[in-house]
Amino acid sequence: QVQLVESGGGLVQPGGSLRLSCAASGMIFSIYAMGWYRQAPGKQRELVAYISRGGSTNYADSVKGRFTISRDNAKDTVYLQMNSLKPEDTAVYYCNTFPSLDTYWGQGTQVTVSS
Repeated sequence: QVQLVESGGGLVQPGGSLRLSCAASGMIFSIYAMGWYRQAPGKQRELVAYISRGGSTNYADSVKGRFTISRDNAKDTVYLQMNSLKPEDTAVYYCNTFPSLDTYWGQGTQVTVSS
């Protein structure tokens, strides 16, 4: 059974940084492109960034230049480094494959950017 467990969220002031981690189990992690997604209150879930099997990356325009996605296939883990955080980055952040698979959604991790 596939499990994706996100961690690293929290409360941070505008301009601050956080590093999210997503540990995968029950899947051959290295063969999947992986993505980070987020869902803000009252909004639909959106793709934030994804990384291919080979390490190529792509970002939503709203986070380009501030967020960095990376992966460690030896640890079956994908990361999201978030810098220069803004209040509009407040959301629950999830990881999943890219494209996402409905049965793979985890609990997510809450990121709140507020002074």
